[in-house]
Amino acid sequence: MKGIVFVGRSLELIRKFPVEIKREAGHQLDRVQHGLDPMDWKPMASVGQGVREIRIQQEGQWRVIYIAKFDEAIYVLHAFRKKTQKTSKPDIEIAKRALKEIVQRFYK
Repeated sequence: MKGIVFVGRSLELIRKFPVEIKREAGHQLDRVQHGLDPMDWKPMASVGQGVREIRIQQEGQWRVIYIAKFDEAIYVLHAFRKKTQKTSKPDIEIAKRALKEIVQRFYK
């Protein structure tokens, strides 16, 4: 089973989610750790190849962006409450920077 590495402020942001949302995010990440897909997800090619977004639709729209293609770990890049139909450019940029940091630090 792969471990989870929270990049940047992603863990801090998830900790600020409401209790039920936090619990659901943890459950979905557990599925990923066991080699399963989250119940509701989509690819995030705008962030990078292999990046996915867990979609939680309770008490609003919540997102956890992660990448699991590396053998060593699952990296959580960003987490946020989605307030519009389209993912905001700042949220995409945060996830891109986190991915770039991982690649530079561990996979160069």
